[in-house]
Amino acid sequence: MAGPPPVAVTIATAGVTRRRLLHTMLTTAAALGFTPRPALVGQALDDSAAGLPSLALRLARFLNSTRFDDLPPTAVEHAKMIVASTLASAAPGSRIRSAAIVRALAREQGGRPESTVWYDGARLPANQTARVNAMLSDAAASDDSDLRNVAHTGTTLTATGLALGERTGATGQALLAAMVTGYEAAGRIGEALGGRSAFHASVMVAFGGTVAAARLLGLTDEEMAHAIGLTATTMGGLAIGTNSWAREYHAGNAALTGVNAALAAGRGYTANDDMLEARRGFLNVFGAGDVDPSSLTRDPGREWDIVTHLAIKLVPGAHAFHPAVEAAVTAASEAAVSPDDVAGILVSGPRHGAVAGGALPRDLIEAIHSLPYFLASAVADRDFSWVHATPEKIASPDMARLIGLVESDPAPPPISYDWSWGGTVTIVTKSGARYTSTVDAPRASGPRGIEWSDVDAKYRALMPDSGLPAGRITQILDVVHRLDEVDDVSELTGLLN
Repeated sequence: MAGPPPVAVTIATAGVTRRRLLHTMLTTAAALGFTPRPALVGQALDDSAAGLPSLALRLARFLNSTRFDDLPPTAVEHAKMIVASTLASAAPGSRIRSAAIVRALAREQGGRPESTVWYDGARLPANQTARVNAMLSDAAASDDSDLRNVAHTGTTLTATGLALGERTGATGQALLAAMVTGYEAAGRIGEALGGRSAFHASVMVAFGGTVAAARLLGLTDEEMAHAIGLTATTMGGLAIGTNSWAREYHAGNAALTGVNAALAAGRGYTANDDMLEARRGFLNVFGAGDVDPSSLTRDPGREWDIVTHLAIKLVPGAHAFHPAVEAAVTAASEAAVSPDDVAGILVSGPRHGAVAGGALPRDLIEAIHSLPYFLASAVADRDFSWVHATPEKIASPDMARLIGLVESDPAPPPISYDWSWGGTVTIVTKSGARYTSTVDAPRASGPRGIEWSDVDAKYRALMPDSGLPAGRITQILDVVHRLDEVDDVSELTGLLN
Protein backbone atom coordinates (compact mmCIF):
# COMPACT_ATOMS: atom_id res chain seq x y z
CA MET A 1 0.00 0.00 0.00
CA ALA A 2 1.38 3.35 -0.99
CA GLY A 3 2.33 5.73 1.80
CA PRO A 4 1.10 9.32 2.17
CA PRO A 5 2.20 11.76 -0.47
CA PRO A 6 5.37 13.71 0.32
CA VAL A 7 4.93 17.04 2.08
CA ALA A 8 6.98 19.98 0.85
CA VAL A 9 8.31 21.95 3.77
CA THR A 10 10.14 25.25 3.70
CA ILE A 11 11.51 26.79 6.92
CA ALA A 12 12.66 30.38 6.71
CA THR A 13 15.18 30.92 9.48
CA ALA A 14 16.05 34.59 9.04
CA GLY A 15 14.95 36.57 12.08
CA VAL A 16 13.48 33.50 13.78
CA THR A 17 14.39 32.72 17.39
CA ARG A 18 15.62 29.29 18.39
CA ARG A 19 12.42 28.69 20.35
CA ARG A 20 10.20 29.66 17.42
CA LEU A 21 12.26 27.46 15.12
CA LEU A 22 11.84 24.50 17.46
CA HIS A 23 8.09 25.07 17.51
CA THR A 24 7.99 25.17 13.69
CA MET A 25 10.00 21.96 13.50
CA LEU A 26 7.66 20.22 15.94
CA THR A 27 4.61 21.35 13.99
CA THR A 28 6.20 20.11 10.76
CA ALA A 29 7.08 16.79 12.39
CA ALA A 30 3.47 16.33 13.42
CA ALA A 31 2.36 17.00 9.83
CA LEU A 32 4.74 14.25 8.66
CA GLY A 33 3.34 11.80 11.17
CA PHE A 34 6.19 11.90 13.70
CA THR A 35 5.40 12.23 17.42
CA PRO A 36 8.10 14.00 19.42
CA ARG A 37 8.97 12.91 22.93
CA PRO A 38 6.77 14.59 25.59
CA ALA A 39 9.79 16.11 27.35
CA LEU A 40 10.80 17.93 24.19
CA VAL A 41 7.26 19.22 23.68
CA GLY A 42 7.18 20.52 27.24
CA GLN A 43 10.42 22.39 26.74
CA ALA A 44 9.61 23.82 23.32
CA LEU A 45 5.99 24.92 23.61
CA ASP A 46 5.19 27.95 25.77
CA ASP A 47 2.66 30.76 26.04
CA SER A 48 4.37 32.70 23.28
CA ALA A 49 4.26 29.75 20.91
CA ALA A 50 0.57 29.31 21.75
CA GLY A 51 -0.08 32.94 20.84
CA LEU A 52 -0.30 34.23 24.43
CA PRO A 53 2.03 37.01 25.62
CA SER A 54 4.72 35.91 28.04
CA LEU A 55 4.87 37.31 31.56
CA ALA A 56 7.90 39.42 30.65
CA LEU A 57 6.12 40.92 27.65
CA ARG A 58 2.96 41.66 29.59
CA LEU A 59 5.01 43.34 32.29
CA ALA A 60 7.03 45.26 29.71
CA ARG A 61 3.92 46.53 27.94
CA PHE A 62 2.55 48.01 31.15
CA LEU A 63 5.84 49.51 32.33
CA ASN A 64 6.88 50.84 28.93
CA SER A 65 3.52 52.50 28.25
CA THR A 66 3.50 54.45 31.52
CA ARG A 67 4.23 58.12 30.93
CA PHE A 68 5.45 60.70 33.40
CA ASP A 69 2.03 62.38 33.40
CA ASP A 70 0.45 59.07 34.45
CA LEU A 71 2.36 59.04 37.74
CA PRO A 72 0.93 60.39 41.01
CA PRO A 73 2.85 63.33 42.52
CA THR A 74 3.93 61.25 45.52
CA ALA A 75 5.62 58.70 43.24
CA VAL A 76 7.59 61.48 41.56
CA GLU A 77 8.61 63.03 44.87
CA HIS A 78 9.70 59.65 46.24
CA ALA A 79 11.85 59.07 43.16
CA LYS A 80 13.58 62.41 43.73
CA MET A 81 14.06 61.53 47.40
CA ILE A 82 15.70 58.27 46.35
CA VAL A 83 18.21 60.22 44.25
CA ALA A 84 19.09 62.51 47.18
CA SER A 85 19.33 59.57 49.58
CA THR A 86 21.47 57.48 47.23
CA LEU A 87 23.92 60.31 46.52
CA ALA A 88 24.18 60.88 50.28
CA SER A 89 24.83 57.20 50.99
CA ALA A 90 27.47 57.08 48.25
CA ALA A 91 29.48 59.86 49.89
CA PRO A 92 30.78 57.79 52.85
CA GLY A 93 30.73 54.75 50.59
CA SER A 94 33.31 56.42 48.35
CA ARG A 95 35.80 56.06 51.23
CA ILE A 96 35.24 52.34 51.77
CA ARG A 97 37.92 50.09 50.30
CA SER A 98 35.59 47.57 48.64
CA ALA A 99 34.08 50.26 46.41
CA ALA A 100 37.49 51.86 45.86
CA ILE A 101 38.91 48.58 44.52
CA VAL A 102 36.22 48.17 41.86
CA ARG A 103 36.37 51.88 41.00
CA ALA A 104 40.13 51.57 40.42
CA LEU A 105 39.65 48.49 38.25
CA ALA A 106 37.00 50.26 36.17
CA ARG A 107 39.28 53.25 35.66
CA GLU A 108 42.16 51.01 34.59
CA GLN A 109 39.97 49.27 32.02
CA GLY A 110 38.68 52.60 30.70
CA GLY A 111 36.47 52.79 27.63
CA ARG A 112 34.15 55.31 26.03
CA PRO A 113 33.58 58.31 28.36
CA GLU A 114 29.79 58.20 28.63
CA SER A 115 28.90 58.77 32.29
CA THR A 116 30.34 60.33 35.44
CA VAL A 117 31.71 58.37 38.40
CA TRP A 118 30.42 60.23 41.44
CA TYR A 119 32.90 62.26 43.51
CA ASP A 120 35.77 61.05 41.33
CA GLY A 121 35.77 62.94 38.03
CA ALA A 122 36.30 59.88 35.82
CA ARG A 123 33.97 59.32 32.87
CA LEU A 124 33.52 55.69 31.85
CA PRO A 125 31.14 53.51 29.82
CA ALA A 126 27.63 53.70 31.27
CA ASN A 127 27.55 50.05 32.41
CA GLN A 128 30.76 50.37 34.42
CA THR A 129 29.74 53.74 35.82
CA ALA A 130 26.44 52.29 37.01
CA ARG A 131 28.27 49.41 38.66
CA VAL A 132 30.79 51.58 40.49
CA ASN A 133 28.24 54.14 41.66
CA ALA A 134 25.87 51.45 42.94
CA MET A 135 28.71 50.00 44.99
CA LEU A 136 29.51 53.43 46.46
CA SER A 137 25.95 53.72 47.78
CA ASP A 138 25.54 50.16 49.02
CA ALA A 139 28.94 49.93 50.71
CA ALA A 140 27.96 52.44 53.39
CA ALA A 141 24.70 50.58 54.21
CA SER A 142 22.84 53.89 54.24
CA ASP A 143 20.72 53.49 51.11
CA ASP A 144 16.97 53.02 50.88
CA SER A 145 14.98 49.82 51.37
CA ASP A 146 11.75 48.30 50.16
CA LEU A 147 9.63 47.38 53.16
CA ARG A 148 8.16 44.28 51.55
CA ASN A 149 11.34 42.83 50.09
CA VAL A 150 14.05 44.50 52.24
CA ALA A 151 15.85 45.32 49.01
CA HIS A 152 17.89 48.42 48.12
CA THR A 153 16.11 49.11 44.86
CA GLY A 154 16.81 52.84 44.83
CA THR A 155 20.57 52.37 44.73
CA THR A 156 20.38 50.44 41.46
CA LEU A 157 17.79 52.80 39.99
CA THR A 158 19.79 55.93 40.76
CA ALA A 159 23.12 54.51 39.62
CA THR A 160 21.62 53.06 36.43
CA GLY A 161 19.32 55.99 35.76
CA LEU A 162 21.93 58.71 36.09
CA ALA A 163 24.52 56.77 34.08
CA LEU A 164 22.20 56.14 31.14
CA GLY A 165 20.41 59.46 31.56
CA GLU A 166 23.74 61.21 31.10
CA ARG A 167 24.64 59.02 28.13
CA THR A 168 21.31 59.60 26.35
CA GLY A 169 20.72 63.23 27.34
CA ALA A 170 17.47 62.29 29.08
CA THR A 171 15.21 64.84 30.71
CA GLY A 172 14.58 64.75 34.43
CA GLN A 173 11.03 63.60 33.79
CA ALA A 174 12.24 60.69 31.66
CA LEU A 175 14.65 59.68 34.43
CA LEU A 176 11.99 59.86 37.14
CA ALA A 177 9.47 57.86 35.10
CA ALA A 178 12.15 55.22 34.45
CA MET A 179 12.87 55.02 38.19
CA VAL A 180 9.23 54.69 39.22
CA THR A 181 8.54 51.93 36.70
CA GLY A 182 11.83 50.21 37.51
CA TYR A 183 10.91 50.23 41.20
CA GLU A 184 7.59 48.63 40.25
CA ALA A 185 9.31 45.87 38.27
CA ALA A 186 11.61 44.92 41.14
CA GLY A 187 8.79 45.03 43.68
CA ARG A 188 6.40 42.92 41.64
CA ILE A 189 9.02 40.30 40.86
CA GLY A 190 9.95 40.16 44.55
CA GLU A 191 6.29 39.67 45.47
CA ALA A 192 5.84 36.97 42.84
CA LEU A 193 8.77 35.03 44.32
CA GLY A 194 6.91 34.80 47.63
CA GLY A 195 9.99 35.44 49.75
CA ARG A 196 13.60 34.31 49.63
CA SER A 197 16.10 32.39 51.68
CA ALA A 198 19.39 31.53 50.01
CA PHE A 199 19.65 34.32 47.45
CA HIS A 200 20.45 37.99 47.96
CA ALA A 201 17.89 40.73 47.35
CA SER A 202 19.97 42.12 44.48
CA VAL A 203 18.65 39.24 42.39
CA MET A 204 15.26 41.00 42.27
CA VAL A 205 16.67 44.56 42.43
CA ALA A 206 18.46 44.00 39.11
CA PHE A 207 15.13 43.96 37.28
CA GLY A 208 14.51 47.53 38.40
CA GLY A 209 17.74 48.63 36.76
CA THR A 210 16.86 46.66 33.64
CA VAL A 211 13.50 48.37 33.16
CA ALA A 212 14.90 51.82 33.93
CA ALA A 213 17.74 51.26 31.45
CA ALA A 214 15.37 49.92 28.79
CA ARG A 215 13.16 52.97 29.06
CA LEU A 216 16.03 55.44 28.89
CA LEU A 217 17.42 53.62 25.84
CA GLY A 218 14.00 53.73 24.15
CA LEU A 219 13.56 49.97 23.83
CA THR A 220 10.36 48.51 22.39
CA ASP A 221 8.10 46.35 24.53
CA GLU A 222 9.54 43.21 22.98
CA GLU A 223 13.12 44.39 23.52
CA MET A 224 12.38 45.26 27.15
CA ALA A 225 10.88 41.81 27.63
CA HIS A 226 14.04 40.19 26.29
CA ALA A 227 16.15 42.41 28.55
CA ILE A 228 14.09 41.15 31.49
CA GLY A 229 14.73 37.58 30.33
CA LEU A 230 18.45 38.18 30.00
CA THR A 231 18.56 39.61 33.52
CA ALA A 232 16.66 36.59 34.84
CA THR A 233 19.30 34.21 33.49
CA THR A 234 22.29 36.39 34.43
CA MET A 235 21.82 37.89 37.87
CA GLY A 236 22.81 35.96 40.99
CA GLY A 237 23.94 36.52 44.54
CA LEU A 238 24.00 34.47 47.75
CA ALA A 239 22.34 35.79 50.91
CA ILE A 240 25.37 34.79 52.96
CA GLY A 241 27.30 37.49 51.09
CA THR A 242 25.44 40.08 53.17
CA ASN A 243 28.05 39.51 55.89
CA SER A 244 31.01 40.64 53.79
CA TRP A 245 32.06 42.93 50.95
CA ALA A 246 30.10 40.57 48.71
CA ARG A 247 27.03 42.62 49.69
CA GLU A 248 28.06 45.70 47.73
CA TYR A 249 29.52 43.48 45.01
CA HIS A 250 25.97 42.20 44.51
CA ALA A 251 24.72 45.77 44.23
CA GLY A 252 27.29 46.56 41.58
CA ASN A 253 26.41 43.43 39.65
CA ALA A 254 22.70 44.29 39.75
CA ALA A 255 23.35 47.65 38.09
CA LEU A 256 25.84 46.19 35.62
CA THR A 257 23.49 43.35 34.67
CA GLY A 258 20.56 45.68 34.12
CA VAL A 259 22.45 47.99 31.79
CA ASN A 260 24.14 45.15 29.89
CA ALA A 261 20.83 43.35 29.36
CA ALA A 262 19.13 46.48 28.05
CA LEU A 263 22.04 47.32 25.74
CA ALA A 264 22.09 43.81 24.31
CA ALA A 265 18.33 43.62 23.84
CA GLY A 266 18.41 46.99 22.12
CA ARG A 267 20.78 45.49 19.54
CA GLY A 268 18.42 42.59 18.89
CA TYR A 269 19.65 40.02 21.39
CA THR A 270 16.84 37.71 22.46
CA ALA A 271 16.18 35.18 25.21
CA ASN A 272 13.50 32.61 25.99
CA ASP A 273 10.13 34.34 25.94
CA ASP A 274 9.06 32.42 29.04
CA MET A 275 12.26 32.90 31.05
CA LEU A 276 10.23 34.06 34.06
CA GLU A 277 7.37 31.58 34.23
CA ALA A 278 8.65 28.39 32.58
CA ARG A 279 9.48 25.23 34.46
CA ARG A 280 13.10 25.73 35.58
CA GLY A 281 12.62 29.44 34.79
CA PHE A 282 13.39 32.33 37.15
CA LEU A 283 10.28 32.17 39.34
CA ASN A 284 10.51 28.40 39.64
CA VAL A 285 14.20 28.40 40.54
CA PHE A 286 14.29 31.39 42.89
CA GLY A 287 10.77 31.26 44.32
CA ALA A 288 10.16 30.32 47.94
CA GLY A 289 7.03 28.28 48.53
CA ASP A 290 3.99 29.16 46.45
CA VAL A 291 4.99 31.40 43.55
CA ASP A 292 2.30 33.82 42.36
CA PRO A 293 3.08 34.80 38.76
CA SER A 294 -0.22 36.70 38.46
CA SER A 295 1.09 39.39 40.84
CA LEU A 296 3.47 40.52 38.10
CA THR A 297 0.67 41.94 35.97
CA ARG A 298 -2.21 42.38 38.41
CA ASP A 299 -3.93 45.81 38.67
CA PRO A 300 -1.40 47.79 36.59
CA GLY A 301 -1.21 51.41 37.70
CA ARG A 302 -3.69 51.06 40.57
CA GLU A 303 -0.98 51.89 43.08
CA TRP A 304 2.79 52.19 42.94
CA ASP A 305 5.31 50.31 45.08
CA ILE A 306 7.50 53.38 45.29
CA VAL A 307 4.63 55.08 47.14
CA THR A 308 3.51 52.25 49.40
CA HIS A 309 6.74 50.36 50.14
CA LEU A 310 9.67 52.78 49.93
CA ALA A 311 11.61 53.44 53.12
CA ILE A 312 14.46 55.97 53.26
CA LYS A 313 17.10 55.18 55.86
CA LEU A 314 17.48 57.95 58.40
CA VAL A 315 20.06 55.94 60.33
CA PRO A 316 22.68 53.47 59.06
CA GLY A 317 22.64 49.71 58.93
CA ALA A 318 20.26 46.92 57.98
CA HIS A 319 16.83 48.48 57.45
CA ALA A 320 15.14 45.38 58.84
CA PHE A 321 16.33 46.45 62.32
CA HIS A 322 15.18 50.06 62.10
CA PRO A 323 11.70 49.58 63.62
CA ALA A 324 13.19 47.79 66.63
CA VAL A 325 15.93 50.37 67.15
CA GLU A 326 13.37 53.18 66.92
CA ALA A 327 11.28 51.38 69.54
CA ALA A 328 14.36 51.00 71.74
CA VAL A 329 15.14 54.73 71.55
CA THR A 330 11.58 55.54 72.60
CA ALA A 331 11.57 53.02 75.46
CA ALA A 332 14.98 54.22 76.69
CA SER A 333 13.82 57.83 76.62
CA GLU A 334 10.74 56.92 78.67
CA ALA A 335 12.79 54.91 81.14
CA ALA A 336 15.28 57.76 81.57
CA VAL A 337 17.74 55.59 83.49
CA SER A 338 21.46 55.21 83.12
CA PRO A 339 22.83 52.21 81.21
CA ASP A 340 24.09 50.79 84.51
CA ASP A 341 20.51 50.55 85.78
CA VAL A 342 19.35 48.41 82.85
CA ALA A 343 18.81 44.73 83.67
CA GLY A 344 17.43 43.48 80.37
CA ILE A 345 16.61 44.47 76.78
CA LEU A 346 13.84 42.29 75.37
CA VAL A 347 12.87 42.30 71.72
CA SER A 348 10.02 40.66 69.83
CA GLY A 349 8.39 40.83 66.42
CA PRO A 350 7.61 38.63 63.41
CA ARG A 351 11.31 38.19 62.54
CA HIS A 352 12.88 38.61 65.99
CA GLY A 353 12.16 35.23 67.53
CA ALA A 354 15.76 34.08 68.04
CA VAL A 355 17.85 37.05 69.16
CA ALA A 356 20.67 36.80 71.68
CA GLY A 357 23.36 39.22 72.69
CA GLY A 358 27.01 38.49 72.10
CA ALA A 359 30.38 40.12 71.62
CA LEU A 360 30.95 43.60 70.29
CA PRO A 361 31.01 43.79 66.48
CA ARG A 362 34.54 43.89 65.11
CA ASP A 363 33.87 46.18 62.15
CA LEU A 364 31.23 48.05 60.16
CA ILE A 365 30.01 44.93 58.34
CA GLU A 366 29.28 43.12 61.60
CA ALA A 367 27.81 46.22 63.26
CA ILE A 368 25.28 47.01 60.56
CA HIS A 369 23.96 43.43 60.72
CA SER A 370 23.88 43.10 64.51
CA LEU A 371 20.49 43.77 66.11
CA PRO A 372 22.03 43.53 69.62
CA TYR A 373 24.47 46.32 68.65
CA PHE A 374 21.58 48.46 67.39
CA LEU A 375 19.57 47.99 70.57
CA ALA A 376 22.51 48.43 72.93
CA SER A 377 23.46 51.67 71.19
CA ALA A 378 19.88 52.95 71.38
CA VAL A 379 19.64 52.19 75.10
CA ALA A 380 23.08 53.60 75.93
CA ASP A 381 22.66 56.88 74.02
CA ARG A 382 18.85 57.10 73.77
CA ASP A 383 19.58 57.62 70.10
CA PHE A 384 20.82 55.81 67.03
CA SER A 385 22.30 57.89 64.23
CA TRP A 386 25.01 58.10 61.61
CA VAL A 387 27.69 58.29 64.31
CA HIS A 388 26.93 54.70 65.29
CA ALA A 389 28.47 53.53 62.00
CA THR A 390 31.86 54.95 62.95
CA PRO A 391 34.75 52.79 64.27
CA GLU A 392 34.81 54.75 67.53
CA LYS A 393 31.23 53.88 68.41
CA ILE A 394 31.47 50.30 67.19
CA ALA A 395 34.49 49.67 69.44
CA SER A 396 33.03 51.48 72.45
CA PRO A 397 33.38 49.38 75.63
CA ASP A 398 30.18 51.00 76.96
CA MET A 399 28.21 48.77 74.58
CA ALA A 400 29.68 45.47 75.74
CA ARG A 401 27.52 44.93 78.85
CA LEU A 402 24.33 46.11 77.17
CA ILE A 403 24.81 43.83 74.17
CA GLY A 404 24.92 40.90 76.58
CA LEU A 405 21.52 41.91 77.96
CA VAL A 406 19.71 41.66 74.62
CA GLU A 407 17.47 38.62 74.16
CA SER A 408 14.20 37.60 72.58
CA ASP A 409 11.21 38.42 74.79
CA PRO A 410 10.09 35.11 76.37
CA ALA A 411 6.56 36.49 76.79
CA PRO A 412 6.07 38.92 73.90
CA PRO A 413 3.04 41.21 73.99
CA PRO A 414 0.19 40.15 71.65
CA ILE A 415 0.73 42.72 68.91
CA SER A 416 -0.42 42.48 65.30
CA TYR A 417 2.10 43.81 62.78
CA ASP A 418 1.37 44.96 59.25
CA TRP A 419 5.02 44.66 58.23
CA SER A 420 7.17 41.62 58.76
CA TRP A 421 10.10 43.54 60.25
CA GLY A 422 8.11 45.42 62.91
CA GLY A 423 9.54 45.28 66.42
CA THR A 424 8.69 45.69 70.09
CA VAL A 425 11.35 46.46 72.68
CA THR A 426 10.98 46.27 76.45
CA ILE A 427 13.63 47.72 78.76
CA VAL A 428 13.72 46.12 82.20
CA THR A 429 15.45 48.09 84.94
CA LYS A 430 17.19 46.67 88.01
CA SER A 431 14.28 47.92 90.09
CA GLY A 432 11.91 45.76 88.04
CA ALA A 433 10.27 48.58 86.08
CA ARG A 434 9.42 47.84 82.44
CA TYR A 435 9.20 50.28 79.53
CA THR A 436 7.81 49.03 76.22
CA SER A 437 7.53 50.55 72.77
CA THR A 438 6.41 49.15 69.40
CA VAL A 439 7.22 50.35 65.89
CA ASP A 440 5.71 48.63 62.86
CA ALA A 441 7.04 50.62 59.89
CA PRO A 442 10.02 52.95 60.48
CA ARG A 443 10.12 56.70 60.05
CA ALA A 444 10.50 57.96 56.48
CA SER A 445 8.58 55.02 55.04
CA GLY A 446 5.56 54.88 52.77
CA PRO A 447 3.07 53.87 55.50
CA ARG A 448 4.14 56.77 57.76
CA GLY A 449 4.94 59.29 55.05
CA ILE A 450 8.34 60.57 53.96
CA GLU A 451 9.23 64.21 54.56
CA TRP A 452 11.75 66.17 52.53
CA SER A 453 13.06 67.68 55.79
CA ASP A 454 14.25 64.21 56.90
CA VAL A 455 15.80 63.42 53.52
CA ASP A 456 17.52 66.81 53.39
CA ALA A 457 18.92 66.31 56.89
CA LYS A 458 20.36 62.94 55.89
CA TYR A 459 21.85 64.45 52.73
CA ARG A 460 23.53 67.28 54.62
CA ALA A 461 24.87 64.91 57.27
CA LEU A 462 26.55 62.51 54.83
CA MET A 463 27.49 64.52 51.75
CA PRO A 464 30.58 66.20 53.27
CA ASP A 465 32.28 62.79 52.96
CA SER A 466 32.10 63.23 49.18
CA GLY A 467 34.87 65.80 49.38
CA LEU A 468 32.86 68.25 47.26
CA PRO A 469 32.80 71.94 48.20
CA ALA A 470 29.94 73.00 50.48
CA GLY A 471 28.46 75.26 47.80
CA ARG A 472 28.41 72.40 45.29
CA ILE A 473 26.70 70.11 47.80
CA THR A 474 23.93 72.66 48.21
CA GLN A 475 23.66 73.14 44.47
CA ILE A 476 23.27 69.40 43.86
CA LEU A 477 20.40 69.15 46.34
CA ASP A 478 18.67 72.08 44.67
CA VAL A 479 18.83 70.32 41.29
CA VAL A 480 17.48 67.09 42.80
CA HIS A 481 14.52 68.97 44.29
CA ARG A 482 13.57 70.32 40.86
CA LEU A 483 14.66 67.27 38.86
CA ASP A 484 11.30 67.07 37.10
CA GLU A 485 12.04 70.48 35.55
CA VAL A 486 15.55 69.61 34.30
CA ASP A 487 15.98 69.40 30.51
CA ASP A 488 19.11 67.22 30.63
CA VAL A 489 20.25 64.88 33.42
CA SER A 490 23.80 66.11 32.79
CA GLU A 491 22.87 69.25 34.71
CA LEU A 492 22.98 67.02 37.80
CA THR A 493 25.75 64.58 36.90
CA GLY A 494 28.03 67.44 35.87
CA LEU A 495 28.05 68.57 39.50
CA LEU A 496 29.08 65.19 40.90
CA ASN A 497 32.82 65.37 40.19
